[in-house]
Amino acid sequence: ETPYIKLLTQLFGDRCLIANATGCSSIYGGNLPTTPYSANGEGRGPAWSNSLFENNAEFGFGMSLATESRKAYAEDLLTRLSGQLGDRFVREILDADQSDEKGIQEQRARIAQLRSMLSELDFKSSKHLMSVVDDLVKKSVWIVGGDGWAYDIGYGGLDHVLASDQDVNILVLDTEVYSNTGGQQSKATPIGAAAKYAAAGRALPKKDLGMIAMTYGHVYVAQVAMGAKDAQCLKAFREAEAHKGPSLIIAYSHCIAHGYNLVRGAEQQKLATKSGQWLLYRYDPARAAMGEPPLKMDVGAPTATVKQYMEGEARFRITEKLDPERFKMLMDSAAAAAAQKVEIYRQLAQVRVNNVGSENNGAKS
Repeated sequence: ETPYIKLLTQLFGDRCLIANATGCSSIYGGNLPTTPYSANGEGRGPAWSNSLFENNAEFGFGMSLATESRKAYAEDLLTRLSGQLGDRFVREILDADQSDEKGIQEQRARIAQLRSMLSELDFKSSKHLMSVVDDLVKKSVWIVGGDGWAYDIGYGGLDHVLASDQDVNILVLDTEVYSNTGGQQSKATPIGAAAKYAAAGRALPKKDLGMIAMTYGHVYVAQVAMGAKDAQCLKAFREAEAHKGPSLIIAYSHCIAHGYNLVRGAEQQKLATKSGQWLLYRYDPARAAMGEPPLKMDVGAPTATVKQYMEGEARFRITEKLDPERFKMLMDSAAAAAAQKVEIYRQLAQVRVNNVGSENNGAKS
């Protein structure tokens, strides 16, 4: 899990606000002296806060709303002081393009100049603006948690955030099991995997959280596995943060509960993607506006079998040891489900979404 957190904070950490669900990520996130949350050369790093397991999406949603409110307040105060600060300078701040790091750095330079100017003013509004001046720099809000939170306990809140138009990012560290509480089955647990209270192996396919999110149409969705394709993972993080609206990244996270030496984690991630057990894709609504299919597959046709993937992890071998005949049936089901999913996504990746609404507007009934 930690390489995803490290990447997140290396990319956006100096302006990042993180709402972290209780779980493995909150344990190592709040642990010292070692932490995956990094700071830049200027000592800037993310603002991190831990929420309850069941309401983390709402918690992060509130952080995003509060950030927007503070920004609006700062803009209002700045506009009122345009006579003292200069109309042109105020407009440069208000109209600043902060869509990339270059623009954000330029805005930071303006804010440093603004802070210096405000220190020389003796108005009530200038003092109030000084307290929220940093909110004029674009913030990056991330809601982070595991699959137990995102797929199960906190799913209602997560769905509420996805259904909104709030500019907030969600990172799901998917270990396919409730890791922090002893390895219980979650809705992310795949066919054939044993878990606490599901020792015989899960019989049904895992919940397709990415597909559910894509049905909204306005949500950026990506499924990544850094150990399998790091460049695709980096692209997904950059695209998700740049997307104006909700974004969801589902990150394959190998875990001790999978039952193998984790030095082979990257190898297993590659097998997961090569077998079709874990798909790599990016769904970007912006591509639809350009006449392109919004869904882009980042992995080709399977070159390995689901059996090869399963053989490397004890969570599947336990099921086989308990009941070899049942496991064979589950393995066949898993292979069929993976093949079906690959085909469905392959077809969706060819679909262009035309602007049907605008065409129908002129149609006669």
